[in-house]
Amino acid sequence: MLTALLSLLLLVAQAIAKIYYAGVCESGGEFGVYSSTGTVGTGLPGQFGVDYAFINKSTVDIFVDQDKINLFRVAFLLERMCPLEYGLGAKFNETHFEYYKDAINYITRTKGAYAILDPHNYMRYNNPSQQPESGSIIGNSSDLTAATTAQFEAFWRELAHRFKDNKKVIFEIMNEPHDMPTALVLQNNQAAITGIRNAGAQQLILAPGNAYDGGESWCQNAEGQEPSADELYKMQDPLNNTAIDIHEYLDSDFSGQHAACSQPAAANMACLTQWLQTYQLKAMVTEFGGGNNTNCYNYIDELITYLDLNDEYIGWSAWAAGPLWDVYSPCCTDGARYGSLEPGSTAADGEPGLYYTVWQRAIEQLVPADLVRHGMSSVNG
Repeated sequence: MLTALLSLLLLVAQAIAKIYYAGVCESGGEFGVYSSTGTVGTGLPGQFGVDYAFINKSTVDIFVDQDKINLFRVAFLLERMCPLEYGLGAKFNETHFEYYKDAINYITRTKGAYAILDPHNYMRYNNPSQQPESGSIIGNSSDLTAATTAQFEAFWRELAHRFKDNKKVIFEIMNEPHDMPTALVLQNNQAAITGIRNAGAQQLILAPGNAYDGGESWCQNAEGQEPSADELYKMQDPLNNTAIDIHEYLDSDFSGQHAACSQPAAANMACLTQWLQTYQLKAMVTEFGGGNNTNCYNYIDELITYLDLNDEYIGWSAWAAGPLWDVYSPCCTDGARYGSLEPGSTAADGEPGLYYTVWQRAIEQLVPADLVRHGMSSVNG
């Protein structure tokens, strides 16, 4: 009787839960700015297609046409979109913006998938030369070089205005804020939401927490700051179309640097899930990853199955593909060069890269068959 009841409950959970969006992160727009000395302006603006790039259209084709995903998270740098001589705000480098728009339009208008606009800046602006640590925290009133929250709102109002008629865009407020007051994360998030809605854009917004968006630390004091759970429920979106942005790596320290997986997603995300239930919110896991080994395949399966079975979660994207990784690896290799999730990727020794050893073996089979293919991005699919 108990076994039958548990089976029935599982079937009910599967009927209710729904993943609308599933895909991959496209990393490359944030490349080309590292400086060992932290020199401000290194690699800016950089040469498009050499120092940085957004997507490879032919591999986007593979992901959509063969692998049947419907989501790409496309990174860019604020300092390229809003050069330092302009400052953060509504004035853009139009050449750079056109490169980015071309990538987003290819994903959304040509291929019919959804695209997350990802400012890959850790809630910082003015010096990405040693990310994630460098740069002034946006809204930090004690730092005279920092961009203000009002400037951040102006930036998002302008970017949203430019994409407001593209229903398949998703606005990610910021990648991985960290080491800052959680109340300031809330303040900047709210400013971005206000700016986006004041631009007339109605699409889905993804709002980050503190501590690198970690789902495992959502309810905990992290980095000496109050938990994201204590502040983020206060956000207000007049359209109720904002979800929480979560990153969940599976290695020992949640960094995504190690090849071995040891952190169980179901247990680590339980408090976050309860918090989402309490405040009737949804979330998307926009970064996760694991090494090319059976151990990590099992942990990845557990994570995605957990998302499938809890209707608080509406989507996921794996870290990472991208046009410029070559044999280098974005995730989960202990520094070894095993390539990336980019189709055609190879390891340094010429063996198949992570697209073949992780994506095809552990992730692709977990892409739902009934993903959303039409309509405006939404917490409701």
